[in-house]
Amino acid sequence: MKDYWQNYIDGAWVDGGAGRIDVINPGTGATLTTHALADAIDVDRAVMVARRVHLSGALSDLRPVERGRMVQAMGRYLLDHIDEIAPVLTLEQGKPLWEAEIEVKGAARYFEYYGNQAETVEGRSIPLGAGYFDFTTHEPFGVSAQIIPWNYPLEMTARSLSAALATGNTVVIKTPEMTPLTNAWFAHAAEAVGLPKGAVNILCGLGHEAGAALSSHLHVNQIVFTGSVATGIAISTAAAANVVPCVLELGGKSAAIVHDDADLDAFENDVRWGIYFNAGQVCSAMSRVIVHESRHDELVERVAGVAKSLSVGPGIERTEFGANMGAMVSEGQRDRAAGMILDAQAAGATVVTGGRKMNIPGAFLEPTVLADVTPEMTIANEEVFGPVLSVLKFKEDAQALQIANGTPYGLVGGVFTRDIDRATRAAREIRAGQVFVNEWFAGGVETPFGGYGKSGYGREKGREALWNYVQTKNVAIKLRG
Repeated sequence: MKDYWQNYIDGAWVDGGAGRIDVINPGTGATLTTHALADAIDVDRAVMVARRVHLSGALSDLRPVERGRMVQAMGRYLLDHIDEIAPVLTLEQGKPLWEAEIEVKGAARYFEYYGNQAETVEGRSIPLGAGYFDFTTHEPFGVSAQIIPWNYPLEMTARSLSAALATGNTVVIKTPEMTPLTNAWFAHAAEAVGLPKGAVNILCGLGHEAGAALSSHLHVNQIVFTGSVATGIAISTAAAANVVPCVLELGGKSAAIVHDDADLDAFENDVRWGIYFNAGQVCSAMSRVIVHESRHDELVERVAGVAKSLSVGPGIERTEFGANMGAMVSEGQRDRAAGMILDAQAAGATVVTGGRKMNIPGAFLEPTVLADVTPEMTIANEEVFGPVLSVLKFKEDAQALQIANGTPYGLVGGVFTRDIDRATRAAREIRAGQVFVNEWFAGGVETPFGGYGKSGYGREKGREALWNYVQTKNVAIKLRG
């Protein structure tokens, strides 16, 4: 672990105009290292460098297959260095080492997928009669500004960076200030595969300074943001002043509807992944379970058993895949989640298991299950972003759907039943961008992901994501007779 990490602009490692920021190890509460902190001047320099590279055509003029091969090679670079990257990710973010290794592999998969897709972004010809030849092309926007969340700093960067590069854009990344370290390997990868200097620029900065400067910059052509609703509104408002398109993924309060015929043995595994993976700090986490009243008591007992089975402690000590959980990203985030649990108790919810901060160094919260939660409670409507599962009851199918759709969010949802008609009906009526049937987190890089309502707009993952990074030009030619 280096004592000091720098930003990356125009192919060089540089200090930041705003000084330095401490990076805290949430597994111990101790300072891990320090990182250069960018200011608005640094942001301007990075954007103008990226703009220069874009206008030069050094990336956008390449044959798509050539860009695609470089993008694919960036993914292979990550895999080749997984033993270096994963421990740093664990130390800065708190997740178990085996989860960090999964994240590195997931990041590499984005580069593999979008590298393969680079040469499939094709236009079409439009028949206008014998006197015309008309066709469309898809051109990169130019400078893509990408503001990254702290929960999956490597994988979320890979998701947008790979698609942007594959379509010929240049990129300025603002890393999360709590987890900025592992983004350095994208710079190393860009150099290793031969991307033009300045095609990828990486800055650590505070949201109100570097983030605000980036989202309002006149020469940013497209913005990708994952994070809170409030910050998403601020970013999109700044972007709107320059008429810049955004992709916003703003979290959720996602619900799993569990019917009376559901396979609860299998559902226990879904709960493990759905709410306790990454200590529940997942935008599409299964934070609500809406269960038929006839199965309620059994389900609560089962999910409490899952929560109790988890060994919780420093992620760097948890190297093997299994029933364990690491720290939350910070004591502040942990305390916020613990406060929401106390508020839910005061409103009438019952803590079945967990619910307390752990009496060990670091940002640890016990895996928690809450019962007797009702739809009007704050805990059933606001995102906790922690290892906290709320269980609600329903009697009729229509009531379950009403509860599931009763929040302002709409990122993902799920339904668990053996009845295909019931599952199909729920999939149609759940107001969310992605619906899982009988397996939470089914799908992959190939499947589009994004929200309804306050969960944001635009789609990431899948081929659908590519259209966020290109604009369509139509060319109409009058032919001479």
